[in-house]
Amino acid sequence: MLMKTKKYRYTGKDFDIKAAPTKVKDSADDLKKIKKKIKKNVKSIKNAQKMMYARRHYGVLVVFQAMDAAGKDSMISHIFAGVNPVGFKVANFKQPTGRELRHDYLWRINRELPMRGDIGVFNRSYYEDVLVSRVHPALILQSNIPGIESIHDVNNKFFDSRYEDIRQYENYLTRNGYLIVKFFLHVSKEEQKKRFLARIDTPEKNWKFSAADIRERQYWNDYQKAYEKAINATATKENPWYVIPADDKWYSRLIVSDILTKKINSLPLAYPEVSPEQEMSLRQARKELIAEDK
Repeated sequence: MLMKTKKYRYTGKDFDIKAAPTKVKDSADDLKKIKKKIKKNVKSIKNAQKMMYARRHYGVLVVFQAMDAAGKDSMISHIFAGVNPVGFKVANFKQPTGRELRHDYLWRINRELPMRGDIGVFNRSYYEDVLVSRVHPALILQSNIPGIESIHDVNNKFFDSRYEDIRQYENYLTRNGYLIVKFFLHVSKEEQKKRFLARIDTPEKNWKFSAADIRERQYWNDYQKAYEKAINATATKENPWYVIPADDKWYSRLIVSDILTKKINSLPLAYPEVSPEQEMSLRQARKELIAEDK
């Protein structure tokens, strides 16, 4: 039985990041039970993806945003384990390249959109352009946008227009057969510190650590404000945000897998119906195959 996930769902301007929990009491549940539930959800997602791929009416775009060390990578590897790679892809968005900066900021996003019939995951996304760039507005100047000559031009009006771009872009995708599921993995500053230390102190995790992580941690409060503004400005009834308590990795995976299972199975999925002509062709093919043995 799936849990009630409505409390993690935001559709308007009522998101207060300071009030949103990073851990919930239920996460004390037996770990074996949690893993068993996740495994069941993963199987459901896998089966739904088969029907999606067969008919190609709908596509699913899963967006993950979070502070560093919130568990995006491990979340993706656990939730989509076993999904057919033919109909599944993950795109990671980092700092734009020179070529990408010569295009509009959604250009690189469109290139990575999944086809209808596929599940696509964005590990960070177009929301970076209203998060990182809000904390570091000088980045916007690299794009040579008309009318943006100095940091003073990267103001509230500028970001309001980008929020509008994103709302319209997501509405456009929804009208064209895409289910968009947006997750903010909400981790506490204390938990992030603990995970950074683990990356430093554990040799096999050293590769995960970057000095840039510590530099960005200094802007923690700025990022919290940026996330709150972005979520409130782009959470709609059609394309809500799900804010997931992420201090407990396994419980956060359970919540996300439950939400994805509900959302994907809410689509009118079915295998393509076979026409009378196709049935005749199948019967004829069967006769020919059996005749080979005689």
